[in-house]
Amino acid sequence: MKSSRKKYSAEFKIWAAKTCIGHKSVRLAAAKLRISRNSLQHWKNLFREGKLTLSERSVPNPALKETARLQKELKNITLERDILKEGAGILHRDKCSVYRFIRENTGRFPIGKMCGVFQATPSCYYKWLRRLSTGRAAHKAFVTSEITRIYHWSQCRYGSPRIAKELSSIGIKVSRAFVAKIMMENHLRSILKTKFRKTTDSSHKYLTARNILEQEFSTSRSNEVWVSDITYIQTNEGWLYLTVVIDLFDRKVIGWSLSETLKAKETSIRAFKNAIVNRPLESGQKLLFHSDKGTQYACLWFASMLEGTGQITRSMSGWGNCYDNAVAESFFKTLKTELVYHNTYATKEKAKESLSGYIENFYNKHRRHSALGNLTIEEFHNQHLTVKNILPPFS
Repeated sequence: MKSSRKKYSAEFKIWAAKTCIGHKSVRLAAAKLRISRNSLQHWKNLFREGKLTLSERSVPNPALKETARLQKELKNITLERDILKEGAGILHRDKCSVYRFIRENTGRFPIGKMCGVFQATPSCYYKWLRRLSTGRAAHKAFVTSEITRIYHWSQCRYGSPRIAKELSSIGIKVSRAFVAKIMMENHLRSILKTKFRKTTDSSHKYLTARNILEQEFSTSRSNEVWVSDITYIQTNEGWLYLTVVIDLFDRKVIGWSLSETLKAKETSIRAFKNAIVNRPLESGQKLLFHSDKGTQYACLWFASMLEGTGQITRSMSGWGNCYDNAVAESFFKTLKTELVYHNTYATKEKAKESLSGYIENFYNKHRRHSALGNLTIEEFHNQHLTVKNILPPFS
C-alpha cells in the first residue's frame, strides 16, 4: 500500500521557509501555501539554523565520506582489540568458556562482534543461553519447593537464616539473601515475636541469692550453668504453669514440668529433678543454677535440695530485671510465638500434648538455634566433639 503522505523537494522547502519569514506569520503562510503549519514551522527552524540547504544535500563531500569510513573502521579495530585483551585467556579454551565470556560481557561489547572475534556462531550462543536459562529456572523451582517444604515443616517458625542452614545440611548451597528473596516472592513470612511480659512474683520473705551469673551466657561445657524460669499457659479449662531448666552450653531444655498449681514441688522441684536425671552431674563437677527471685526458687525446700548436693551454687536475677535471665525468657518468647499464640487449647490435656511435642520433638531435636550458629543441638554437639578430638592434648 502506497503512502498518502505528500513529499516535498528541498527547493520547495527552502522557498516555503523564505515565504514564511516574509509573511511573519506561520499560520497565514501555511494557509496560503496549503501545507501543514507544523511542517512549515519545522522547515523555517531548519532554514534559520543553516541545516536546510541545497549544497549539503545534492553535493556530498568525498573527503568527509572517507573520513567517516576510516573512523568507523578504526572503531571496529579498537573494539576487537579490547575484546581480545579482555578475553585473551579463553582463546584456546572450549566453546562453553567462550559463551560464558560473551554472557558476562554483554553490557560492554556487542554480542555479534564478540562472536566474530572468537569465531563463534551467534545462533549457537543463543541456543546455549536458552539451555542455561532453562537449567537455572529448574534449579530455582527445585530450591523454591524445598524452601516451601522446610517453611511449612517448621510450622512457619523458620526465617531465611535457619532455612538457608537447613538447606545447607541437606547439600543445597544457597545464600541467605537468595532464600529471603524466594520467601518474599512466595509470601512466606516467619512468625513475628511479641513483647516481653513480666510474670514473676518476687513479693516474699525468703532469702535470695546474689547474681553470680551477671548476664554471662556463654559456657565452655555442659553442666556448667543451668537457668530456669516459669511461665503461664492459658487453656479453656484454666491456667497451666510451665517450668523449664535449660543448659546454657547447648540451649537444651534438659528438664521441664507442666503443672496446674504454682507450688514448688510441682514446678521448680519437679523440673530440677527431671533435669538431674536427664543430665546427671559427674563426681566433683560444680554447677551454677540461675533463676529469678520467685517463691518457687527462693523457698527453703528448693534451696535445701540444691545446697544439699554440695555441687550446686545458686544465682538469682536482680529485682525486676528480665535481662538477667534472658536465655530462659527468650525460650518462652520463642515457645509462645511459634506455638502457643497460634493454638487455642480446649483442654489442659491438649495443651500438655502440644507443649510436650514442641519441646521434645522439635525444639530439642530439630530446631536450629541462632545462639549455636543456626545448628541443631545434635549438630552442635557433633561439631564440638570433632573440634575437641582435633585439638592436641595439653602438655
